[in-house]
Amino acid sequence: MKEIKCPNCGSVLTVNDADYASIVSQVKNAEFNEEIERRMAEISEMKDAEQKASMAEADKSFNLKLNEKQQAITEKDNEIARLKDQITGLQNSMDLEIKAAVSDKEQEITSLKAVIGQNASKLKIAILEEQQKAKDALQRKDVEISELKAQARLDKSEAEVRENGIKEQYEDKLKRSQELVDYYKDLKSRMSTKMVGETLEIHCSTEFNTKLRPYLPNSYFEKDNDASGGSKGDFVFRDYEDGTEYISIMFEMKNEMDETATKHRNEDFFKKLDADRTEKNCEYAVLVSLLEPDSEYYNNGIVDVSYRYEKMYVVRPQFFVPLITLLVQAAKKSIEYQRQLVIAKSQSIDVTNFENALLDFKDKFGRNYRLASEKFRKAIEEIDKSIDHLQKIKDALLGSENNLRLANDKAEDLTIKKLTRGNPTMKSKFDEARQKDSPSLNAEKPDDA
Repeated sequence: MKEIKCPNCGSVLTVNDADYASIVSQVKNAEFNEEIERRMAEISEMKDAEQKASMAEADKSFNLKLNEKQQAITEKDNEIARLKDQITGLQNSMDLEIKAAVSDKEQEITSLKAVIGQNASKLKIAILEEQQKAKDALQRKDVEISELKAQARLDKSEAEVRENGIKEQYEDKLKRSQELVDYYKDLKSRMSTKMVGETLEIHCSTEFNTKLRPYLPNSYFEKDNDASGGSKGDFVFRDYEDGTEYISIMFEMKNEMDETATKHRNEDFFKKLDADRTEKNCEYAVLVSLLEPDSEYYNNGIVDVSYRYEKMYVVRPQFFVPLITLLVQAAKKSIEYQRQLVIAKSQSIDVTNFENALLDFKDKFGRNYRLASEKFRKAIEEIDKSIDHLQKIKDALLGSENNLRLANDKAEDLTIKKLTRGNPTMKSKFDEARQKDSPSLNAEKPDDA
C-alpha cells in the first residue's frame, strides 16, 4: 500500500500499488507533456539561429546516442533470444543423448542379466547332473556292497559248513587215534623192547618215509645238522604247496635208554626245543618222547604244552605220524582261509578305494562349486560397478542440465538496470532522464528503472 499527502490541505490518502502506479503514470505523462510544451515554447521564442542550430544539433546528438543505445539493447535482446534458442536446442540434444545412453545401458544391463540367468541355469543343471552322477555311483556302490555282504555271509556259511565237516573229520580221526592208542598200549612192552634195539630217530624216520612220504612228495624231512647257533634239533620237517612253504616242524626225539645216568622229565627239554625251533624258523615244535613211561598225562595221546611254549606238543612214538597228519591238514586248510582272507582284504580295499574316490570327488566338486560361485559373485560385482558408473554419468548429465537451467534463468533475469551497471555513460543518461521525468518521485523512489 502507498500513502499520498495533499500539498494544500495536508491530508493523507492510502492507495494500493496499482492505483499508485496509475497516478504516477498520469503525473509523469502530464509533467512530460508540460515539459515538451515548455521546451517547444522556448525553442519558438529563440531568435538566434545559431542557438536553434546548436539545440537541434544537441537534440540530434542525443537522439543518435539514444538510437544507438536502443539498437544495442535490441541487439542484446536478439542475442538473448538466440542464446535461449541455442540453450533450448542444446537441452533437447542433451535430452536425446541422455535418453540414448540410458537406453543403451539398459539394453546392456538386460543382456548381462540374460547372460547371468543362462549361466546360472547352466550351473544349476551341471550341479544337478553331478549330484545325479554321484547318487547313481553311490547306488551302484551300495548294490556292490550289498552283494559283497551277501557273498561274505555265503562264504561264512560255507566256512561254517566246512568247519563242521573238519571237526567231524578230526573227531573221527581222534576216535581212530584213540583206538590206535589202545592198540599201542597193548604193544607197549614189545615196542619198548624194539626201541632198545634201534634208536628212536631211526624209527621215526622209517615211519615217515613209509607212511607219509607217498602222500607228501614235496615235503622235506631230514636231520638237523646245522649247529651254527650253538644248538640243533633232531629232525626238521617242511612241506610246500605251489612252491610256498605252508608248514614247518622242529622235532626232538628222546628215548629213556639214551640217558642212563639220570632220569629226565619231558619238560626238561622244552626250552631247548623252543630255542631250536626259533633258530631254524619253524612254526611248530614237537617232542617225541619215551621219557616218563608211567605218566598217564603223556600216555593218553597228543599233549598240547602251548601254555608253556607256543605251538609245542609232546607225543609218544605211536602218535608221530597222526600228529604230522593233523598239523598238515590244518595248515592246508589255513591256506584256503588265507586265500579267502586275501580276497576279503582286496574287496575291503576296493570299498575303501571307492570311499576315497567318493571323498575326492566331493572335495573336487566342492572346489569347482566354490570357484563357480566366486566367478558368479565377481560378475554381479562388475554389473554393480557398471550400474554405479551409469548412475554417475546420469548425475553428471543432470548436473549439466541444472547448469543450463541456471544459465537460462540468468539470461531471463537480465534487465536494463543490470546492463547499465558498470557503464557510466548509459547510467548517467538514464539518471538524467529519470530526474527530468519526476524529481519528486525520484526523491521518494530512487531505485525505479
